[in-house]
Amino acid sequence: MKYILILLSFWAVTMQSQPLQSATIKGYSPALKDNTIAECIIDRTRVASDTVKSGHFSMTVPVEKLTEGMLFLKGEGCPRYLKKFYLAPDVEVNMTGTDCIYPTWKVESSLPEQITSNRIFERINNALTEYIQLGFDNAPYEKQDSVYDIIIKQTIDILPTLPIDLAVLDELEGVALYATDADEFPYMDQLKTIEKSIAIRAPKIYEDKLAYIHSLLYPSHILQIGEEAIDTDFFDMEGGIHHLAELYGRYLLLDFWSLGCGPCVKAEPEMRYVRGLMNDKMEIIGINMDKLSSWQENDWSKQLVWKNWSDGKMGKNGTNIAYCDKATVPYYVLISPNNRIVWKYEGYIPGMFLGMYESINGPKQDNSINLSLAIRHVETNPIGTTISFRYYGSNKSNFLISSNSYIIANGRKYMLKTADGVTPDRDNYPSQSVCENKDYNLNSLFYTDFKLTFDPFEEIPASFEFRSGDGDGNYVIQNISIQ
Repeated sequence: MKYILILLSFWAVTMQSQPLQSATIKGYSPALKDNTIAECIIDRTRVASDTVKSGHFSMTVPVEKLTEGMLFLKGEGCPRYLKKFYLAPDVEVNMTGTDCIYPTWKVESSLPEQITSNRIFERINNALTEYIQLGFDNAPYEKQDSVYDIIIKQTIDILPTLPIDLAVLDELEGVALYATDADEFPYMDQLKTIEKSIAIRAPKIYEDKLAYIHSLLYPSHILQIGEEAIDTDFFDMEGGIHHLAELYGRYLLLDFWSLGCGPCVKAEPEMRYVRGLMNDKMEIIGINMDKLSSWQENDWSKQLVWKNWSDGKMGKNGTNIAYCDKATVPYYVLISPNNRIVWKYEGYIPGMFLGMYESINGPKQDNSINLSLAIRHVETNPIGTTISFRYYGSNKSNFLISSNSYIIANGRKYMLKTADGVTPDRDNYPSQSVCENKDYNLNSLFYTDFKLTFDPFEEIPASFEFRSGDGDGNYVIQNISIQ
């Protein structure tokens, strides 16, 4: 999660009701094209917008207290990033630049927090400019990441020199989120030292924010596959209190989501369709991560057909820290009827919930590594072991089965003998339409059935494992039982 620059494709934005107090944002660059759209976003919600004319835009923003805001410009030459700044009632914020690269523009206001934010910006400006240009150039991710690491290090280095205010704590939180999501973070010791120093000196009004930052750097145990689910208080859109225990005894799919998450919205038709297929065997519980008022007032949120709940934490020290390995949405957790975690998955791949449905209703199996591929039947005889598979995806999503595929049982490999319905070592594409019902918007989802036959088992095992070859990117299905 990029804490300074947030890709807007990750967030869809909606309007919210306007409180009585407001601030003003004014911006200008001679490089801006007419009809460029300027938007102000607070808590992942669009609260104001304006259309650029002669390089200028102006917005009146509803705001009741000191608040972090984000600027997004949609127009020719503008990068798809957000610019952070600070707002408060009756404050005017002025943004100016000479180009369309608005994340590097100058921001001026009377707020001390903006002065702090500007000092951080001055420190990272050169690396930030390079990072944005690499994005324009479609540079390799490795190159972009190396420059972003410089931004992170420069930010960490300057934090101890700044006054402890909301701007510093927002930056500290952002770096902590990045460190938590990173596979390796080389500056963790330095970051923890800074966090401890700031926590000792920070005003009492920041206790909750500091507690959240501390939880990121010193995370509590995160539940893993096989562990028992935990429960807590959830609220529905009318304020009623609910618990997971109300639904125990069936499969529960926890959907950690946000209003601004594009993949969350894209997944909804497939989830709704699979919920119908499962009937009473599964319930979906959407756990929203947004501000309560934004979630309750959103039209799309209101039309969800499953349990639509929130713990009121906005993803900070909420239920998500017990279940989700990363601070991201969507994040899915499947709980079995005996209240054990069956699988967890970050993000959405078309076909994954249909694959989940197949695995639940087919032979016992763990296909959580590659959800789009599931086993429907296993047949063993002295000639060989034949496995019937189904793969889900778009008709443009290729999958490959290696001629070196095998199954493992009792410590021995049994190699692939024949394939029916797929061509090994070549790209295969699903060709059968899942559903023509356009109400579900599933006409872009397809499936393919195929069979693989392996050398016969020496001894019928209690369970076995399938691998479509060795190395990264191969399909793996574990703990397969024979019916």
